[in-house]
Amino acid sequence: MDPVIIVGAGPVGLTLALALARQEVPAVVLDEGPGKDEPRLARTVVLREDTAALLERLTGVPLAEAGVRWAGWRSMRRKQVMRAITFEDGAGPAPLHLAQHVVTGALRAALDGEPLVKVAVDSRLDTVEQEPSGVTAHTRGPKGTWWRGSYLVGCDGPRSTVRKLTDIRFPGRTAVERHAVAALRTELPWPGEALLHRMPAWRTSGPFAGEITARPLPEGVWRLDWLLPPGKDLVTPELLLTRIRETLTGWNGGSTPSYELLDTGVHTVHHRLARRWRAGRVFLAGDAAHLLGTLGTQGLDEGLRDADNLAWKLARVWHHGPQEALLDSYQSERRAAVAARLRAADQVLPLLRGSGGLRSYVPGTARGHDALLTDGHLGRGPLGDPGTYADSPLAPRHLEAEVPVDTPVGAPVTDVRVTAEDGSFVQLRDRLGRGALLVLLVAPGTGVWERKHWATAGIMPRLAAAVAALPHPAELLVAEEYPGAAPHTVLLVRPDGHLVTALNGVRPADLYAAAEATLGGPAKKAEASAGSGAGSGAV
Repeated sequence: MDPVIIVGAGPVGLTLALALARQEVPAVVLDEGPGKDEPRLARTVVLREDTAALLERLTGVPLAEAGVRWAGWRSMRRKQVMRAITFEDGAGPAPLHLAQHVVTGALRAALDGEPLVKVAVDSRLDTVEQEPSGVTAHTRGPKGTWWRGSYLVGCDGPRSTVRKLTDIRFPGRTAVERHAVAALRTELPWPGEALLHRMPAWRTSGPFAGEITARPLPEGVWRLDWLLPPGKDLVTPELLLTRIRETLTGWNGGSTPSYELLDTGVHTVHHRLARRWRAGRVFLAGDAAHLLGTLGTQGLDEGLRDADNLAWKLARVWHHGPQEALLDSYQSERRAAVAARLRAADQVLPLLRGSGGLRSYVPGTARGHDALLTDGHLGRGPLGDPGTYADSPLAPRHLEAEVPVDTPVGAPVTDVRVTAEDGSFVQLRDRLGRGALLVLLVAPGTGVWERKHWATAGIMPRLAAAVAALPHPAELLVAEEYPGAAPHTVLLVRPDGHLVTALNGVRPADLYAAAEATLGGPAKKAEASAGSGAGSGAV
């Protein structure tokens, strides 16, 4: 079968290519650029726990060493500290902050040694044609080429050519927020902590609103963002330098520390959501499908989740034949999750950015606003949660043995230590992204004994037989405990790490029904056909 064509070589497109290759699906990445990224310290990303783990699993690179995990979070209003969080004190996982070119560099390096992926540089898409058996794409450049693929995914950014060629509308709002950005090397009073400062005491008039964010990077570098008021006021270099000195002086008690200015820019946030994320054999992902990013939220997180969600579904149909319900579920799940975050941001934005009126006099308003902004920056609550797929068309229905655990159905599972089938101890997240379903048995005491002593005892033989009979390859894992799960609870987990169901003991019929629903329903034998051979994709 022909490879999957991926248009766009940003973090989302490269992640999707690697995720497909890990599941033995070939891909061609059409990169309109030269195949390398310009280092820009003013262009950074904040990764949450699940997306950072995804990238580290795919690249094999400990990205935490290339960035900074925040030691804490501090929010201030005028001179008052509204909230101070230390992540080492059990406040949850710390976000990871690093330059975007570091992320793409790690992905490109991983792809360099991947025989199933071809990256075609200087290849700008101008035509997409599809028929029932596949997709044909044409690129212009030094060597204009026709490419043949089984499916095509547009990961080509806000001005997506794929989206335009498939006539998919992209409604929303333009310039919801603008920020002046500076990356500089200096010392701040809160080493390793991220800071949100609203209405600083030294605030002056001019094209800068009263909100500043500071986020640490490696080697003493900080990214500072100043929220700009609505409009298109020009931010001149002189004005930005004045604000840098003013801000550093205000944070350092009246004295200006030495600093080295490394990079600057203006970051404009738009809110848009594509009407459709699938048109036949063509899909959209990342910024081609959605734009968000106000109030501290991060759009790349959602783009990486798009890639993770789509990869295992494309791999399933590439190896076993079309399963339309499974492919349709990509739009149902991912568009709903992103739409929920966009709605939350649009509802909260007038409250947080407005001024005057009754809300200015309501007690507790400032702290309530701070809590909402903290959620966005730290990836919590309606503004920042990764979202669940509880209403997914793939969710199984009417399972008699289903029991609740601390992870809601459809939500990402908690990363716990598990025993793999070979007896090794690994983290649960390490087993994701391989195309297989995961079946996790909660069995206290198994971590004390060698696998040979319990693999053939008790309920294990019956569970192993039930797993072997599932309609899709599955890996059986065992954990000492899982949050909220009683002993002998059996969890079924999707390849992208979302919980399908938790069952009270070994229930082969319910387990099979849940797995079948997760795959989009019973497969049609007439459609089943495995692909073979990577090829270059060029025709």
